[in-house]
Amino acid sequence: MNQREELARSLVDRQEELEAELADPALYEDPHRYRAVVREHAALEPAVTAIHAYRELEARLEETRSLLAETAELGDEPELEALLQDELAQLEAERDSALVDLDEKLIPPDPSDLRDVVLEIRAAAGGDESALFARDLWEMYSRYCERRGFEIDLVEVNESELGGLRELVAVISGQAVYGRLRFESGAHRVQRVPRTESQGRIHTSTATVAVLPEVDEVELEIDPSDLRVDTYRASGAGGQHVNKTSSAIRITHLPTGIVVTCQDERSQHRNRDKAMAVLRARLLEREESRRDAALASERRSLVGTGDRSERIRTYNVGQNRVTDHRIGLTLYRLDQVLAGDLDLVIDPLIRAARGEELRQDMIPDLDDDDAEL
Repeated sequence: MNQREELARSLVDRQEELEAELADPALYEDPHRYRAVVREHAALEPAVTAIHAYRELEARLEETRSLLAETAELGDEPELEALLQDELAQLEAERDSALVDLDEKLIPPDPSDLRDVVLEIRAAAGGDESALFARDLWEMYSRYCERRGFEIDLVEVNESELGGLRELVAVISGQAVYGRLRFESGAHRVQRVPRTESQGRIHTSTATVAVLPEVDEVELEIDPSDLRVDTYRASGAGGQHVNKTSSAIRITHLPTGIVVTCQDERSQHRNRDKAMAVLRARLLEREESRRDAALASERRSLVGTGDRSERIRTYNVGQNRVTDHRIGLTLYRLDQVLAGDLDLVIDPLIRAARGEELRQDMIPDLDDDDAEL
């Protein structure tokens, strides 16, 4: 049994185990386990579907080969023989295409790819221009989310005097959000003539992006005694409500010193829920970063560690050029990317990461003769 066949069978068997578990009413009594099973089942589905499609094509090929051999042996139906030869060639082409698709999907995505995310954007080097660039990044992600049908829930917004963003935190939810946005973490650099530049000189400034998978409360318990919760009056737009109601929330996690604030909602309870979601995501990121610090892999070096100090992408406005330094991708379509067509960059990043996973973990180069599942 070759590696492809072994992996395919293990995935099909695992999918059947999950389906049996989903059919057990006892599963619904454990919300944490139920969510984990649903996520893993959804993550396996594309690979299992590709396996079944490939197996079906193999069966049709075998049937057509047998019928063609019988027809050729009789030798009295040349038109049928020619028709079967054409059908066989078409099926072989479909099988080859299905095999490529199968190899891309055999290693299923991490179940965490299906999670919602906490998106954080912060101005970095470059003063006012950095804050304006942070605003441009946020508008790019907002347009991308609109295209994808993702929902945006603002948690914290800190604007600069010129209308830029010093900091923005938002929760983004939808179908496989983390899987689409996970490679956006890092330092983004822009090269352009700032609107505040009177002599037309090109400046370079940076902003950082962090994309954290959202964590369920049951997955990460936080001791209430480790929290200090302060309430205060929201600042900014809001009319009389701002002056009369202390709805804004500041939560400090005492053991780590992590501070999260939220004043976007009029409800103090809602602000607290949103702040706690961000806190859980940051705590999980902190723990995983500590655990994985000594375990850097080829894949992580390819697509980036997600470290906020790492320069991952350059946006050159004058040349309409965007360059992703992790995979050496350069596109002269920056206007489209900033308009929300971010899949132009995200899709190659995902393909590169998946290709590296295949090379590392499971799939060697196999001849067609070894491709049976």
